[in-house]
Amino acid sequence: MNRALLLLSCILLSTPALADAPIAGKVLVYAHRGASALRPEHTLAAYTQAIADGADFIEPDLVSTRDGALVARHENEIGGTTDVAEHPEFAARKTVKTIDGERIEGWFTEDFTLAELKTLRARERLPQLRSTEWDGRFQIVTLDEIIDFLAAQAATAGRSIGLIPEIKHPSYFRSIGLAMEDKVLATLQAHAYTRSAPVTIQSFESGNLRELRNKIGRDSNIRLLQLLAPARYPLPDRDGPAAGRRYADLMTAEGLREVAGYADAIGPELRLVIPLDADKRLQAPTALVRDAHAAGLQVQPYTFRPENYFIAADLNQGGDPAARNEAASVAEIRRYLDAGIDAFFTDDPALGRRAVDRTDTPR
Repeated sequence: MNRALLLLSCILLSTPALADAPIAGKVLVYAHRGASALRPEHTLAAYTQAIADGADFIEPDLVSTRDGALVARHENEIGGTTDVAEHPEFAARKTVKTIDGERIEGWFTEDFTLAELKTLRARERLPQLRSTEWDGRFQIVTLDEIIDFLAAQAATAGRSIGLIPEIKHPSYFRSIGLAMEDKVLATLQAHAYTRSAPVTIQSFESGNLRELRNKIGRDSNIRLLQLLAPARYPLPDRDGPAAGRRYADLMTAEGLREVAGYADAIGPELRLVIPLDADKRLQAPTALVRDAHAAGLQVQPYTFRPENYFIAADLNQGGDPAARNEAASVAEIRRYLDAGIDAFFTDDPALGRRAVDRTDTPR
């Protein structure tokens, strides 16, 4: 080997492998519960802000009411995100339930009719970190209302805006006779907008995604996203091929090929893509993006948040945990973009837009 070839060989052997590249046509910004860093989550105000800030998709988490309506709440317990505790007429409905193995005390959507929930008003989930000035102003909204709103917003904006609903606690709701999957598909089909606009349905369970794939096939505007919690956690499926398994089982090369049989993408928790060390500093990316892409799956992690409390320590530089740190949030998102992700969930879509578009001027 001549001297030049020897030098080139040494350089290649000492240079880290190039970062994986996204397999999506473009990296998409998902508004996590709307612009939930700026407005109470899952309200039309949060979705309006998200669209104005450039989100490609808005996300409604879906739970069921007692009379079978699909409403947007992150979970079925609503004590932390509404003013239900201030309604004496509902005091007796406070109770304790076990949801996906967790004992929870509070008020639950399945114990209310839609009409009753409409008397409540949304409030900020994280009052210790985010403004409460919008508390008490906005209603709980249904999936039908969100789709009507989205169609109008898309027409005004002159661009397509996607919908990425998550079906929450599917095994639990099925066990009490309030399964949501068929209702979600029927609602999407009932609106002209969602018969053609981009739609992705998410779930932390596997069984309902497999069921949905069998119903919608592959020739559809609806895609499916398998959410992934940290590896040690069990999937909440009560039966079917995923019962008794852990998320770690889905993150092996073999497990990802299995997921690709029914889903189009995975949605891992952020630190499954780039972990933190003991001092909460970002480390090198794991093999998850590369392995998922090899299986034909896009990678769409969750959730970027703009407060120092949530940002890796080497980027937030020890600032006040409650302070917004826009520059650090954008920098963190870009670390993940460089790792090859295809889309991502963020509480602040304007920052996500800046990161993707490689601009540093606030919107």
